[in-house]
Amino acid sequence: MAVRITSVAKQLPKHTRETKDILPFVEFWLQGQEERFKRKVLKIFENAAVDRRYSIMDAEEVFLKTSFEEKNDIYIRESIKLAEKSLIKALDKANLKPTDIDYIITVSCTGIMIPSLDAYLINSLKMKQDVVRLPVTEMGCAAGVSGIIYAKNFLKANLNKRAAVIAVESPTATFQLDDYSMVNIVSAAIFGDGCASVILSSHEDESGPEIKDEAMYHFYDANHMMGFKLRNTGLQMVLDQSVPQTIADHFPKIIHPFLEKNDLTIEDIDHLVFHPGGKKIVQTVEDLFGDLGKNIDDTKEVLRLYGNMSSATVLYVLERFIDKDLPKGDKGIMLSFGPGFSAQRILLEW
Repeated sequence: MAVRITSVAKQLPKHTRETKDILPFVEFWLQGQEERFKRKVLKIFENAAVDRRYSIMDAEEVFLKTSFEEKNDIYIRESIKLAEKSLIKALDKANLKPTDIDYIITVSCTGIMIPSLDAYLINSLKMKQDVVRLPVTEMGCAAGVSGIIYAKNFLKANLNKRAAVIAVESPTATFQLDDYSMVNIVSAAIFGDGCASVILSSHEDESGPEIKDEAMYHFYDANHMMGFKLRNTGLQMVLDQSVPQTIADHFPKIIHPFLEKNDLTIEDIDHLVFHPGGKKIVQTVEDLFGDLGKNIDDTKEVLRLYGNMSSATVLYVLERFIDKDLPKGDKGIMLSFGPGFSAQRILLEW
């Protein structure tokens, strides 16, 4: 039984600025800091390979002393709006109605809401009352791919069903005003907000790239490398500087055995649908694949246009491939990394 991705649709938050227009706010935030440190921070923003980002809050709100409660309230309100618009777009692309969905997976790690996002969508869109729900939290940037893996396994066991995966994230809501650490600064420089929805189907007559295989890879003794620490001021980013090198060290184990299991080599792969974690991670992956004649141009372009939107970002990359008229038989790999530390992989065939 084939499980296919039939559509992907993104939804951008209403606030947006180019990086150059955010720099004055950063300078204001840095008042009282040493001049050399200020110059270093501004260079980090300028060299992050992110030209523009979108946010559920305008820059003034991000850099105001709002409380965790206030920011989380904005996160809840705007996440529901973004998710609904994104899901409707994805359903329209697939010529479906909300009641055509049998399984709904919502993905987020940048705020807290109970009931979870899927409950709001079921009510606002009047989805089936027996739709199966699965909220996925605490998996960070990897969760977009994770959600697709969970949906695929559900559909593989259930013929003629459809699933929706909705990832919505607001890293800007986690910015820590009183934290001048490099982790907080680098995170602010590379992250943006966004939402995307994916429709999957096990109906035999529906089209789209087939998920041929999927797998997770978990790094031992790496729990400290990425995540959030819950503070009174909100979710404080944890991001170890060793992440790019750790990915590089493990990359052969992540890619080659997965392909060998499917009687493939990297030379057989036509498209790399990779999560743009940040400039350094993108450069690391590009260096590993450059010698093989492969490119991650779409990954770099998504980072440039939107920044890293955590779990939603790889779905923005996926949308670019789904919306192309790719030749039948083309193969692609989806890949993202997240807290744990882990790598999530999907093999696609058009």
